[in-house]
Amino acid sequence: MRTTPNRDQPFVFPLVGKQAGPIYFIGIGGIGMSALARYLHGAGYQIAGYDKNESDLTRSLQQAGMMVHYTDDPAQVPTNMQLVVYTPAVPGDLAIFQHCQASGVPMRKRSELLQSLTEGSYNICVAGTHGKTTTSTLIAHLLRHSGYGCQAFLGGISVNYATNTWSSERNVSVIEADEYDRSFLRLHPDLALITAMDADHLDIYGTLEAMEEAYIDFTRLISEQGTLIYKQDLKRATELKAPNRLSYSLNDPQADFHVQSLVRFEGGYRFDLHTPVGSISNCQLQVGGLHNVENAVGAAAVAHALGITPESIREGLATFQGVKRRFECLYSDAHHIWIDDYAHHPDELHALIQGVRDLYPDHRLSLVFQPHLYTRTRDLASAFGEVLSLADESVLLPIYPARELPIEGVASEMLRSAKHPDGFSVIQKDALVDWVAGHWHQSLATPQILVTAGAGDIDQLYPSICKRLLRA
Repeated sequence: MRTTPNRDQPFVFPLVGKQAGPIYFIGIGGIGMSALARYLHGAGYQIAGYDKNESDLTRSLQQAGMMVHYTDDPAQVPTNMQLVVYTPAVPGDLAIFQHCQASGVPMRKRSELLQSLTEGSYNICVAGTHGKTTTSTLIAHLLRHSGYGCQAFLGGISVNYATNTWSSERNVSVIEADEYDRSFLRLHPDLALITAMDADHLDIYGTLEAMEEAYIDFTRLISEQGTLIYKQDLKRATELKAPNRLSYSLNDPQADFHVQSLVRFEGGYRFDLHTPVGSISNCQLQVGGLHNVENAVGAAAVAHALGITPESIREGLATFQGVKRRFECLYSDAHHIWIDDYAHHPDELHALIQGVRDLYPDHRLSLVFQPHLYTRTRDLASAFGEVLSLADESVLLPIYPARELPIEGVASEMLRSAKHPDGFSVIQKDALVDWVAGHWHQSLATPQILVTAGAGDIDQLYPSICKRLLRA
């Protein structure tokens, strides 16, 4: 039986042999993999790894002293490694992967390592098809900023701390619980939060119903005295299992936690937060999007359940600076705003566009979207078409394949909606910089807002776009 977190029980990393050789990560540039690599490096372990592409994440790991290579060459794999960690997205024909399999060195999935790392801690696990990165990062910020303390294993880079992981003497872990490959079913939640259960990863689950069953199974893992905090309008909320249950919502008065007296100001929001024991007045959130206000309500509910004071919750919300690539404002002047987001699911895009419209109702909205995965594009094509029509103009890049091979007949062009035939176009990735520069300097009769979105490599173009705009 798990108990209330205890500062006198320090977190102990279960592996041994810090001098026995490096831990080797295949796919070290992934956001979840990089968090584990950074955490272990901070704990004193040697870390090495491979990734297909160089990125800001891999460069930051190298700057911290980790060895990263970018060619599929077994000769670059350390000969004295003690453990290999890989993601389920690694293709089986990767030469490095096959070399590691033949080496006899223990191999573990990322989710297995995360399970091992958090087996002895009090775990706050945040699951959901969207919203979990911002919510888990905000929970971790509330705990850290208040002095309560926590370990953090996040799926995004916290702007406040410029990292996706950190450690603490407090024996509490905040974990972004990933539903892909059913990874979250390996965790040991004591306090779980579920933000959404919309259709996604149907290549893994097959049907929405099967995916929902996995979430129900996730709640069955909650410890005997644990708590579930769930979004009020989840379709199968009554089937979720937990000894203790609390609900949250943006503004549904039936929820245990919800917002009252919401006011928009200077790109953010001010509101009172209703809790089961009274209101926390005059809260502020400096992150755009009503969906992020709702994420903040869920995070505050977790902090409240842990006994963090209303004053600390209020201060923590006000000091939260957001997550990289989550409603992140990259540029703003009197006539232009550029907002970037990781959104890659129709519901995420809908929340993103709605949030932009809410804060900037008088701006013309141009959306640049890079679809992520052939299967997701195929399975959710109709929903994507509907949401893309909400922008004044939608420009799509070719599908980012990630772990997948092309599927015949599946392409970005299939997301064109009959409602939006004239405001839709597809351009090649190498044409985006010129397109943005031309868009930026068109007539300023109407204020312009550019929204870039996608979970692929669209963000790799941003430095070139910025240089072009500054030079013009």
